[in-house]
Amino acid sequence: MLKNKRLERIKQYVIEHQCVSLDDLMTTFEVSKNTIRRDVQKLVEQGHFHKVYGGVAFKLARLESFDDRQIKNQTAKQSIAKVAASMVKDGDTIFIDSGTTTLEMIHYIHQKTLTIVTNNVDFISQAMPFHNLTILSTGGFLERKTKSFSDHSISRVIDQYNFDQVFMASTGVSITNGVTNSSPVESSMKEIVVKKGGDVFLLVDHTKFDKQAMVTYCKLDAVNYVITDKQLSENYQTWMKTNNVKLIVTD
Repeated sequence: MLKNKRLERIKQYVIEHQCVSLDDLMTTFEVSKNTIRRDVQKLVEQGHFHKVYGGVAFKLARLESFDDRQIKNQTAKQSIAKVAASMVKDGDTIFIDSGTTTLEMIHYIHQKTLTIVTNNVDFISQAMPFHNLTILSTGGFLERKTKSFSDHSISRVIDQYNFDQVFMASTGVSITNGVTNSSPVESSMKEIVVKKGGDVFLLVDHTKFDKQAMVTYCKLDAVNYVITDKQLSENYQTWMKTNNVKLIVTD
C-alpha cells in the first residue's frame, strides 16, 4: 500500500476508534512497528492527533465561545460566506445556522428580499436595519457562549417550515463521523433542519476537517454542498464525488 494511502486509512481508523494502540495498527495495516511510529508521528504533526502511552488518540474539538471563534480565519470565513450568499435568490426562504461563518452571510445577502429563519442571535441583530429581510427567530433558551438559541422544543417549530436552502455550521467534519456539533440540544435542531432543507450547504473552513465534536447531527452525505476555503485531501474529494456531494473551494 502506498504511504499516502496508508496514512489516510490510518487517520480514518484512529478517528473511528478514538484511541488505538501501535500493536493494533501494526496488525491492521500489516506493517512494522517502526513504520507505524513514523506514520503516527506524521499524524501528530498534522495537529489533530496526540500520542498516548503505547498508541495514538484523536483530539475531540472543544466548544469555544462565539467571540473566540469569530476572530479565527476571518478572511476564509468571508470568502465562504460570499460564495454561499451567491446561491440565494430573491424570494427564497432560507435557514441560517448559528456560527461565525454563517454570520458573515449578512454582508452579502442584505440587499435581497428574503425570509430567513435563524437561531443566530448576532445575525438577528445585524439584520435589523434591512427591512427587505423578514427574520423569524427559532426562539428557545439563549446559549450565551455560542450566541444562539437552543431548546428541544425548537425542533417542533422548525418542522413546520419548508426551506429553499439551509446554511449549516459545524465544529468538526469527518467522513467517518459526519457533521458534528458540541451541543446535544442544539444538534437535535440541526438534525431537523437538514432533513427539512431543500439544498443543504455546509459552510466550514479547512481547519474543521478531520475533527469531531460530541454529537453527530447528520452524515456527510446528507449535505448537498460543502463550501470551504482550501482544497481537501484526495480522499475527501473522491468520497464526495462518489456520494454526490458538491465540493466548492473558494481559494
